[in-house]
Parts: sequence; structure tokens; C-alpha cells
Amino acid sequence: MTEPITVVAVVVPARDEEELLPRCLDSLTVARAAAQAAGLEVTVHVVADSCTDGTAAVAARYRGVEVLSATAGAVGPARRLGVEAALRHDRDPRRLWICSTDADCLVPPWWITHQQRIADRGADLVLGTVDLPRPDRGDARFDGWRRAYRSRITTGGRHPHVHGANLGIRASTYAAVHGWDDAGVHEDVALVAAVRRLAPQRVRTSVGIPVVTSARLRGRAPSGVADDLRRASARADARGRALLHRRTRGITGPVRTTGSG
Repeated sequence: MTEPITVVAVVVPARDEEELLPRCLDSLTVARAAAQAAGLEVTVHVVADSCTDGTAAVAARYRGVEVLSATAGAVGPARRLGVEAALRHDRDPRRLWICSTDADCLVPPWWITHQQRIADRGADLVLGTVDLPRPDRGDARFDGWRRAYRSRITTGGRHPHVHGANLGIRASTYAAVHGWDDAGVHEDVALVAAVRRLAPQRVRTSVGIPVVTSARLRGRAPSGVADDLRRASARADARGRALLHRRTRGITGPVRTTGSG
């Protein structure tokens, strides 16, 4: 029988994120308040990993946020440190839900409660989606990325996307698969693969809790959304240059005349 979730731990790895972290924590403050109003106990753990800026000081200004320092220089160990901090409390791991996001993300107000409801219906892992901020007028650099991303989402809300920026897992299942690994890339994919091997029927996907991630082209971790966006931007720039070249040729190319010469 599935145990109902009573406690939620939110883990946020952050590396030199003093600029974007406040917006992330502001959004988490709202989501946390909604979850507490629903009867959940919520803790937030920010892992300042190898920071050279004021990330830790920014996080420390938020009430109820535990700030941890790390020197791992990799997102997998940083996430694991945050979970270990949550597990130090004497709680039933079957009733503890771990929410994972990133410091450059904004979560919706129902982010925690939505996952809790899915967990209470039998899920041990919930995979959400990501989105980008609304584009400026005329900015079509990432239209291709958006189309490709959304094309893989079914009308029923199923999708293949895996993001450490929008993921939730039951603590007992997290322990059973030995948690986040030490890999510097794709630690989220490895965790999800381990859970699917253990209990594939308890994995759920959802489009109801989209997390807005930054549209920056240089991310803190390799092989993440930023890399995808950089490639998409490069492709868009190349198409734009090709179009401009064609138009310019039409204007400035050699003048052709007709008639007898």
C-alpha cells in the first residue's frame, strides 16, 4: 500500500547563481506556502557548490532555507548532499518526497502539491517538463527547440523528457536505487533509469507542473538545456544569415539587361 506523503524536501544546487537564485527562491516560497496550507511540512535546501560569488549569502536571507556548502563542482554530488541533509531528520522515507529543481528556474505555485497528489495515487517518481521565458517580440531563435520539445508530448500528457530541474521522487525509492550518482552529466537520466528498472509502473510523467528555466546559452552543467539552446540559436543564426545572403544577392547582384546591344 502506498503511504501518503507528509513531508517534502526541496533541493536546489546552485553554482555562482546570486543573480538568478532570488527569483527561484521567491517562486519556491509561494509553492511552499501552498503546500503548507495543504498540511505538508516543507524544507528547502540550497547547495552552494564551488561558488565564487554571493550565492550562499543570497540563500541565507530566506527564512526556512538551509544553506549547504560544497566543493564537488558537479551537480550530481551537489544534489545528493542536499538530499542527505533532508534525510538527517528522523522521518519515514516512505512519507518523504524529494523535489529537485535548479537555481535558474521558476516553479509554479502548485509545483509541490501537484507532485504530492500524484505520489499519493501510487507514484514513486514524477517527471515534469520545462519551458522558456516568454520570448521578446520578434525573437524566434528557439522556436525550433520549442516545437521539437512539445512534439514529443502526447495529448494525454505523457512525455520522454527527464530534467533534474523538474523531478520528484519518494525518499524510500531514492534510497533503494542509491540516489544521485557522481557523474558530472546526465545524473538525472541515470536516476530515472534506475527507478524504471526497479519499479517502472510507479513512474509518472506530468505536463501540469512546467518549470520555467532560463534561456541562457552557457549553463552551469554540461549537456543540459543551455547546450540544446545554444545549438538551436546557432541553427537559427545560420538560417538567418542564409536568408539575408539570398535577399542581398537579389538586391546587389549583377544587373541583367535585355534588348539589342
